[in-house]
Amino acid sequence: MDVPRKGVRRNRIIKRSVAVLFLFIAIPLATWGLRQMKPAAPQVERASIWPDKVKRGSMRIDRRGLGTLVPEEILWIPAITDGRVEKLILRPGARVSSNSVIMELSNPELQLAMLDLEWQVRIAEANLKDLQVKLESADLDEKARAAQLQSDYVQAKLKYDRDEKLAKEGLTPDLTLQLSKAAVEELGRRFELEQKRLAISGESMEAQLASQRVQIEKSRAAYRLKKEQYEGLKIRAGTDGVLQEMTLQVGQRVTAGTILAKVAQPRKLKAELKIAETQAKDIRIGQKAVIDTRNGTVDGAVSRIDPAVVNGTVTVDVTLRGPLPDGARPDLSVDGTIEIERTDNVLYVGRPVFGQAGSIATLFRIIPGTHEAVRVQVKFGRGSVNTIEVLDGLREGDEVILSDMSAWDAYNRIRLN
Repeated sequence: MDVPRKGVRRNRIIKRSVAVLFLFIAIPLATWGLRQMKPAAPQVERASIWPDKVKRGSMRIDRRGLGTLVPEEILWIPAITDGRVEKLILRPGARVSSNSVIMELSNPELQLAMLDLEWQVRIAEANLKDLQVKLESADLDEKARAAQLQSDYVQAKLKYDRDEKLAKEGLTPDLTLQLSKAAVEELGRRFELEQKRLAISGESMEAQLASQRVQIEKSRAAYRLKKEQYEGLKIRAGTDGVLQEMTLQVGQRVTAGTILAKVAQPRKLKAELKIAETQAKDIRIGQKAVIDTRNGTVDGAVSRIDPAVVNGTVTVDVTLRGPLPDGARPDLSVDGTIEIERTDNVLYVGRPVFGQAGSIATLFRIIPGTHEAVRVQVKFGRGSVNTIEVLDGLREGDEVILSDMSAWDAYNRIRLN
């Protein structure tokens, strides 16, 4: 038979009360303790990051742009007249001289017009000879009449001199002397007029011949122009170089002024770089540049800055100085770097992925002697292609991570493995 013990119920109630009180105290304390604990730092492979140290010294400020090599001298060959592509003699890539024929056009109407003008020239030349013969014949007739008048005048004057002597001796009547005198005066005036007419006739003959010669020269000029146009159907390179473009096909018709081909000199090249609009404001003509052709580099200088902005970029021409690397050719893709200025005694670091000049960004700074990195705020100054000036937030010798760390934006601390 069981005997109930005194105080068991009371002890059980006390134990439960103490347990409940302990839970009410322990849970808030545990929560507060957990809140005070730092979150566990994520693990980052050291091989996947790109670290760099902050340095002090001279920093070169550059601007970089992609572009292509283009010829400094390009000859665009237009069609002089309408025509039809009859024959393609050369293809793009061929080396040409100034007299090389690259294609032939045909134009039957032009050929017919040239032959017609050639016959017009021959007819005009024949007319000139005919006119010259007629004018020379007329001139001879005039000279014959003048000679006859001169002979009549001389005979009349001799007769007058005879009658004058006879009249003085009383051997001839005065009427005969007066008639002789009148005949001399009349023939003298006629001879003088004939001399003037002969002079005018010579000038008239020269004027008519000159007019006919002008007509011949006019016809010859028209013929030469048509002949040049016809000979222009044989399209020539016009300069020494390389034939670059020629997109026409046999049988295709072209009009006057149509561009038929492009010839360039492959050893006289320049670089056309596309620079971002925000960076082009610091570029000036004459600044030094280095062009990388992927097979070597060549020095150059800025020679032109396009005032227009196209698709957010500005075209900058760089004249190359020095021999071109092997493989350099027109339309080759290149990478150009333009030196803006050099700064001395500045604090700088490699350019972060998201670091922009004149901005404030956060980077992970590696704590010396540990495997941890903490997030710090950095103020940047002037920027270059590969480096950027540090104005605040870092000191010389600090090691920071420059690679993309956006995957750990939620953490202020990481651990490097």
